[in-house]
Amino acid sequence: MTDLDLNAIEVSVTVDARGSACPGPLLEAKKGIGKVRVGEILEIYSNDPGTLKDIPVWAKKVGHEYLGSLKADGYDKIFVRRNK
Repeated sequence: MTDLDLNAIEVSVTVDARGSACPGPLLEAKKGIGKVRVGEILEIYSNDPGTLKDIPVWAKKVGHEYLGSLKADGYDKIFVRRNK
């Protein structure tokens, strides 16, 4: 994780997985990362608490960079930089 200001980050693609239970948000993130160029950032919206654990593990496993998350109104915004 980096010291980026997540509120000011430039996002390339946003995936809205709110209302989707595990493993839905992770599956949406996997599809969404394919729409992002290397070096760009994918933002995932999720209100499933498991997503905050699943996304960092997945990102590390496949070689992407988990940047962190922000609390929003009833959901989390999760940020991943595509590295390959």
